[in-house]
Amino acid sequence: MEPIQIANFKHHQLSESEIIKRILAGERELYEILLRRNNQKLFRVIRSYIKDDSEVEDIMQNTYLKAFEKLYQFKHSSAYGTWLIRIGINEVLARLKEKEKVVHLYQRPSQAKQNTILEIPDKNQLNPEKRIIRNEAKQLLENAIDSLDVKYRTVYMLREIEEMSINDIAECLKISKSNVKVRLHRAKNILKEKLYELTANKEDVFGFGFSRCDNITDNVMRVVLEQPH
Repeated sequence: MEPIQIANFKHHQLSESEIIKRILAGERELYEILLRRNNQKLFRVIRSYIKDDSEVEDIMQNTYLKAFEKLYQFKHSSAYGTWLIRIGINEVLARLKEKEKVVHLYQRPSQAKQNTILEIPDKNQLNPEKRIIRNEAKQLLENAIDSLDVKYRTVYMLREIEEMSINDIAECLKISKSNVKVRLHRAKNILKEKLYELTANKEDVFGFGFSRCDNITDNVMRVVLEQPH
């Protein structure tokens, strides 16, 4: 078999089943492909339970190591990503239990930290003003998602952010498909209400503040000060 250039993992067509078979046959370097393909998804899932990014990364590392140790147990009847997420959820729940911070699915988390969730690539080379507006909108959505109960937040992240199927989500969370749909519907309604609350201050609507105000002020004053007396 020809060696694979790991740097080009997104471009080759090797299936996950083939990658796993080759890893188990001794090509351990190919495990990097599985990591890079699943990093974003696994981060978002674990981030649904714990909001400390450094701790999330630690749990991700443990998840990947445990998945590697148990790779021979993987059944190719389901997607590797689904299997990996199940391991990740077990790891994060074990961590919460160790810290005596067991998450009760019917209890609202208290005082959520305002950490980032989404990594939105800047594909359009946004100017500084648009970049600030996008970041503010992203933070607004992240804060609203963080306000959800864990059972709603996890389903919302998997379905709306990662675009996983209802079947896969049900398998990952060990709940029925109808339960997934109910939680997703409830999550969307709560988010609508939360976003309305966050934007209820009408004084801020179409506001002309931050860098927009600074830019036009600087531009005008530059011209004014250059005018001859």
